[in-house]
Amino acid sequence: MKKVGKLWLIGGTGDSVTIVQTIRDHSFPCLITVTTSTATNLYPTNLLSSIQTDKLDTAGIQKLCNRETVKGIIDASHPFAVNISRQAMQVARQEGIPYLRYERPLLTNNSYPIYLDSFEDLITGNYLQNKRVLLTIGCQNLCRFQLWHQQATLYTRILPKLDSLEMALKAGFPASQIIALRPPISLQLERTLWQQWGINLVVTKASGKQGGENIKVQVAQALGIPLIIIKRPLLNYPQQTEQLSDIIEFCYQCFK
Repeated sequence: MKKVGKLWLIGGTGDSVTIVQTIRDHSFPCLITVTTSTATNLYPTNLLSSIQTDKLDTAGIQKLCNRETVKGIIDASHPFAVNISRQAMQVARQEGIPYLRYERPLLTNNSYPIYLDSFEDLITGNYLQNKRVLLTIGCQNLCRFQLWHQQATLYTRILPKLDSLEMALKAGFPASQIIALRPPISLQLERTLWQQWGINLVVTKASGKQGGENIKVQVAQALGIPLIIIKRPLLNYPQQTEQLSDIIEFCYQCFK
């Protein structure tokens, strides 16, 4: 079977590394895109793949698909990275390119946390009032909490990047209430951080085991601390899977 063109893998997550290794095992050519140079270090060397660092918009995606003769799009971006997913789906529809979303498995049978549909539900509710809150929600959403600094003591954990720190400071977080750590965070370290800061409420996103959600559930239960989990955005994906076998089948279909 002659393979002309490439697969495009929207990467930057731990899940995408496993997917790339599986694609490599089946000898499919693949272009990986990530948004930061740090993310390129996730991937092993000697891949049948090239890695491009770029923050793509719709026009950039169209150029990439045409330049690389993209045969199929595998979207393994973060569950909350909705912009790239929407834009990739739009271009896929316009150009007639097959698209498959890899959605990391949700944690199930967790009755302990409080699940909310959105950050708006959290902010407009009375969940944070007079609490010592740890936000593990990424730096992009910290600006939403600016008005809450007078009504609660807010801490945040962010990635150790300059732009993340700048966002946290701009959102009103004092330096003493910011910690920069790169996941994964062990259960013991997670527990120690919560205890050191006297946290009595934690807010996180439904990012699955890969995002440390299971660790937070365990620590919250052990310490008796309420845990609020923001649900994933709902997008209407044309195809979606949690199985690597489906991804390989998709690859073969793209090059049929």
